[in-house]
Amino acid sequence: MISLGIDHDSPVPLRAQVESLLRELIRLPEYQKGALLPDELALAAQLGISRGTVRSGIGKLVYEGALERKAGVGTRVSNQNFESGIKEWRSFTLEMASKGIKVENYHLDFSRMNPSPEAAQALQLDSTTQVWRLARVRGWGGKPVLRSISWFHPRLKLTGKEDFSRPLYQVIEAATSTRPHHAREEFLAVGASASLAGLLKVAKGVSLLLRRHTVYDVGHRAFEFADVYYVSSRFTLTLDMHRKKES
Repeated sequence: MISLGIDHDSPVPLRAQVESLLRELIRLPEYQKGALLPDELALAAQLGISRGTVRSGIGKLVYEGALERKAGVGTRVSNQNFESGIKEWRSFTLEMASKGIKVENYHLDFSRMNPSPEAAQALQLDSTTQVWRLARVRGWGGKPVLRSISWFHPRLKLTGKEDFSRPLYQVIEAATSTRPHHAREEFLAVGASASLAGLLKVAKGVSLLLRRHTVYDVGHRAFEFADVYYVSSRFTLTLDMHRKKES
């Protein structure tokens, strides 16, 4: 069993500490690959807390869909709900690969068209400027998890021959020598339109998480704007944040 600990002197409630530890635990490769979590009694003994507190923490993650529990079998990471932690820059494909998940492409379209109003504003382009747009539906296990639509600045000089079945930013760097430096993120809750519902195989109007991001190069110039729609019942997005030291 890995080393886990609880700070009994912390003002953070024990239940909240247990939930945090469980989230760290289930990111480990062995649990992402289906291994059973330690049982409630073993965890309670190791942490020096009651079994009820452990059960409460596990129950919260089961409710969220991050864990699944079967009587007589045990508790393991749900195969329908995986977390993405936004704390460093890497492609979605590589991020999921680090968790043992092979991302599948169910739809891919790369074509030239006018940018959306949001993309034109983010990339500082006239709305009549033709740009390359990449639209994809991706997921795993035969289930669509997200629909992404990216618009790219013309200065990248993409040709239309790029292989976007590969990790996005590897393709961009190889084709244009442009590397992502930082991104600006925005999150919204939206209802699935009829077209999105069909692509993602969900009911029309179901709640989706919309993640909008603008990606910048080392010169702080925006080169990609993207709308990414996640099926929230199949995917959880997490943020790791740290308090900035005050002077």
